[in-house]
Amino acid sequence: MYQPKSLHAEEFINHVEIMDTLEYAQKNKENVSILSEILAKAEQKKGLNHREAAVLLLCKDKSINQKIKQLAHQIKLDYYGNRIVIFAPLYLSNYCVNGCTYCPYHIKNKHITRKKLSQADIVREVTALQDMGHKRLAIEAGEDPVHNPIEYILECIDTIYHIHHKNGAIRRVNVNIAATTEEEYHMLKEAGIGTYILFQETYHKESYEKLHPIGPKHNYDYHTEAMDRAMAGGIDDVGLGVLFGLESYPYEFVGLLLHAEHLEAIHGIGPHTISVPRVKRADDIDPNNFDNSIPDEIFAKIIALIRIAIPYTGMIISTRENKAVREQALSLGISQISGGSRTSVGGYDISELEDENSEQFDVSDRRSLDEIIYWLIELGYVPSFCTACYRTGRTGDRFMAFCKSGQILNYCHPNALITLKEYLQDYAAPKTKKIGETLIQKELRQIPDAQKRLQTEEYLKKIANGARDFRF
Repeated sequence: MYQPKSLHAEEFINHVEIMDTLEYAQKNKENVSILSEILAKAEQKKGLNHREAAVLLLCKDKSINQKIKQLAHQIKLDYYGNRIVIFAPLYLSNYCVNGCTYCPYHIKNKHITRKKLSQADIVREVTALQDMGHKRLAIEAGEDPVHNPIEYILECIDTIYHIHHKNGAIRRVNVNIAATTEEEYHMLKEAGIGTYILFQETYHKESYEKLHPIGPKHNYDYHTEAMDRAMAGGIDDVGLGVLFGLESYPYEFVGLLLHAEHLEAIHGIGPHTISVPRVKRADDIDPNNFDNSIPDEIFAKIIALIRIAIPYTGMIISTRENKAVREQALSLGISQISGGSRTSVGGYDISELEDENSEQFDVSDRRSLDEIIYWLIELGYVPSFCTACYRTGRTGDRFMAFCKSGQILNYCHPNALITLKEYLQDYAAPKTKKIGETLIQKELRQIPDAQKRLQTEEYLKKIANGARDFRF
């Protein structure tokens, strides 16, 4: 029985409810009256439930699909403005005891190079990331209680936060590691992490168990209920994600929305972020072995509908996707992207040769961070390295209330300009600095509050004169 307020995975991600929803969507995908009602609700920019969003997903009417794109674009602007938050992944270890059939880290892969960063390695890696200009990381590690225990993860976080090189510093560490206990989530919270991220991979339980034949990740319920344990452990912000291509996309789409609705129903806080990765080629992995791959057009529509259905959430797209796909996704609701990313353990420190077969997946967008920044500015976006919300306590329900009320723009826009100025001063190529300075002057005029605008201008002057780390 479907129960969004249940703490049992099979009740809040209920198979019967998903199938009923898809049947309802199939039946009504051409129902003009129902489609009109759903679009009218979407235009209020307060979100859609899983059944409403599923009807739009299956609708093939070109005019409605165009309306979906336009709405997604406007909702993203209304909630997050033209800012795009920048981050990089940092792979700590690819030792793993799981048997995930879509990941080269699986335990049966005997020819991948197994690596684990020492704390000295982390200093080199993070220094290299700071030299690019990064301020926000997402750390990743395989599941291995011997090589990657929670104590190792906590030590890595502490090391990262204490590395200061020139004007560089990592101000926020997000964590993407395997599902764990409430006690260990509390330990991560105490370590000062930002968002806890865990991809569901697939919400289809039967498929999930086949895709994870061995290892602790085989336990569907334990994995799916992880976000509730994380929140019980004190972590305010959690990030969901589906690996599109493992199961049929309509099923995954509805499951993802059910999970978001469950978090709202139980905790009063939906997902802080939603990631939209697709299965990609990697060592020992051929994406053609998975028969649920989705074309770019459907992928774009999914992104737009997530933005419409869950307008407050941050949306993440990684360098798995190429430049063209990422550019379209930016206009449809994406608010965070990675830049200059490497998916191998030890991939940032150029003083050592990289073992290519230690990558988790092929990177499609191999541009440098500076090339990404220039590209974003050229498109009219404001690249943001801001981490102010976490450092001022605007997390969890405080962030959600702030975001849903539209107040986020009064703080995030000035903070984005301030952190972009830091990047331009310390790391940008001359042509990036030139176009960036022009953007900042233009965007300053968009700050509606005169006092905040004057204060932002003052911070910008101080940064030009060598000061750093201002925030609203």
